[in-house]
Parts: sequence; C-alpha cells; structure tokens
Amino acid sequence: MTEISSRSLRFLLFFASVSLHFISGFCVDSRDSKSSSKTKSDMASNTGAKVVLILLGLVAVGLFSFFLFKLWQKKKGDEQYARLLKLFEEDNELELGLRD
Repeated sequence: MTEISSRSLRFLLFFASVSLHFISGFCVDSRDSKSSSKTKSDMASNTGAKVVLILLGLVAVGLFSFFLFKLWQKKKGDEQYARLLKLFEEDNELELGLRD
C-alpha cells in the first residue's frame, strides 16, 4: 500500500510541476512591450487556455485516483480470495486427518 501511495505522490508532484510550467508560459509579463498591446480577445483566449488546462489537470487527477481505487479494490479482493482458499485447504487437511 505504501508503494502505491508513494508512486501516486511522485506522479502527482510531477504532474503539478509540469502543469505549473505550462501555466507560467501563459502569464502576461508587464515588462514586455508586446504584451501591453494585446487586445481583450487575446487576454480572453489566454484565460480560456488556463481554464482548459486546469480542467484537464483535474480530469487527469480524477482518472488517476479512480485507477488507483480500482487497483486497491482488486488487491483487496485477491487477498480475501486467498484467505478463503487457505481456510478451505486447512479444513480439508483436518477432515483427511480425522478419517485416517
């Protein structure tokens, strides 16, 4: 379980750093003479791009969380199935021992 959480934490940190690099590339620098001549439509498209990136990031984190949850469920189910098989194996050994 610790291995899965450390992997997910590393992936989340990596994804956050990459997304911050993309978002910082869309920032308007007030010292740049070209950015002061931008129109409102350019700024609106810039804001729209930021919103799209944030939504994509949230969707990616949600899908990753869903994947980890399903992986955890499968692991727990396999462990329970193994315990059930072990329980019946022990019962069969006891029955065989009593019959002899």
